[in-house]
Amino acid sequence: MAQRKRGKIINIASEYSRFGSGAVISYSAAKGGLVQLTKSSAIDLARYNIQVNAIVPGWITTDMTAPAQSGPFHDEIITRTPAGRFGEPEELAGTAIFLASRASDFVTGTIIYVDGGFAIR
Repeated sequence: MAQRKRGKIINIASEYSRFGSGAVISYSAAKGGLVQLTKSSAIDLARYNIQVNAIVPGWITTDMTAPAQSGPFHDEIITRTPAGRFGEPEELAGTAIFLASRASDFVTGTIIYVDGGFAIR
């Protein structure tokens, strides 16, 4: 990318990068580090016309979130999420396409939450 003077890097972070969790400490720390890596890399790579951004998925219906898709934690997630539901994997695609396209050439170091509003509460 540096040689070509053009490129896009899209990292996938987590809500836990913002909020942390006593249940998944190392995961939260790693995702928090990824957010800072995104920002720092955006600064470092801008001279090569490389944009570095991150997507923060909310509670998306996947195997990883299966334990949270029922029970009391599910109700807490739904209540906190203004959209009132879990997201679907394909709902992340538009953001990824935008960040990978020329339309985002002046977007770098940005963390985009695709979470149905979970992070605003």
